[in-house]
Amino acid sequence: MAATPAVRTLEQAKVAHTLHPYDAGHPAEAGYGEAAVAALGVDARQLFKTLVTVVDGALTVAVVPVATTLDLKALAAAVGGRKAAMADPADAERATGYVRGGISPLGQRKSLPTVVDSTASDFPTVLVSAGRRGLQVELSPADLVRLTRARTAPIGR
Repeated sequence: MAATPAVRTLEQAKVAHTLHPYDAGHPAEAGYGEAAVAALGVDARQLFKTLVTVVDGALTVAVVPVATTLDLKALAAAVGGRKAAMADPADAERATGYVRGGISPLGQRKSLPTVVDSTASDFPTVLVSAGRRGLQVELSPADLVRLTRARTAPIGR
């Protein structure tokens, strides 16, 4: 399996991580994150989804637990903005270099402002997409925040 930009980012930074491949053929009607939770049998509060949004016209990344939904108002407030909305999927894919359902907060094509939900610190490790459907990576929340230069805020509800 070829390394994704997310995995290369972790390896270059010498960050401890564990890859978790799974069958991406699971139906995604409920969502890609929910499919990963079901396939891996992990806590939906510990597996985080990466959502690309637009805050006051600027692409912004939100990383929230699969068990929650993104609070757009809280995200906007966290980055000092007024209004947030979900980004067009094509814009998200172009900016990150990843396909929908496999967007990782790590190793993105463009460095985008990132906010990680503050509940990440409730766990010793969290899982996020490793840059392709069917592959999650487990790492410490502190490393996730450091490598994405993220701020943390309560953005899930």
